[in-house]
Amino acid sequence: MIRVLLADDQAMVRGALATVLGLEPDIEVVSQVGSGDEVVPAAKEHGPDVALLDVQMPGKDGLTAAAELRAALPTCRIIICTTFGRPGYLARAMAAGAVGFVVKDAPPEQLVEAVRRVHNGLRVVDPALAAESLASGASPLTGREREVLAAASDGGTVSDVAKRLHLSEGTVRNHLSAAIGKTGARTRAEAIRLAEENGWL
Repeated sequence: MIRVLLADDQAMVRGALATVLGLEPDIEVVSQVGSGDEVVPAAKEHGPDVALLDVQMPGKDGLTAAAELRAALPTCRIIICTTFGRPGYLARAMAAGAVGFVVKDAPPEQLVEAVRRVHNGLRVVDPALAAESLASGASPLTGREREVLAAASDGGTVSDVAKRLHLSEGTVRNHLSAAIGKTGARTRAEAIRLAEENGWL
């Protein structure tokens, strides 16, 4: 049996995925969680072979949870299963230790096959997303620029962002200015939008 952990903040989606996988004779869903914070504790308790993680979840996002799960349980194979098939997410998912990346609007049999393939030691990536990722290239943002831009995404002032990240206001302004330039945006709000659309945040 392939033991699977599901992490998705939408209960209906999580339930549907569990139902689809549970119909297979060689797959057993051993745990379902609704936030990124629950992934590692659930994995330690249930010892899954494969974890399916959504990207956008409360607490820790799926990419952060993937990196932590990889460190805590290296034998667990990770698939990112998301609505948001953005090239930047693919690169970040692979860097976090994921070996699969599928989008939720794929046919159910593709998801089932992805679970089996990664369990057998293979990588599985949505082909259209892989092509788009190669065409768009890597994120132009540094880790710190991404962090500052993400912290500014709630509309807070430079002072708010500086306090939250324990940086000087001048440093925050410099990082925001660099991020605006690298994304080709005219404003901070546009830079945030472009970075989100490309999966860089």
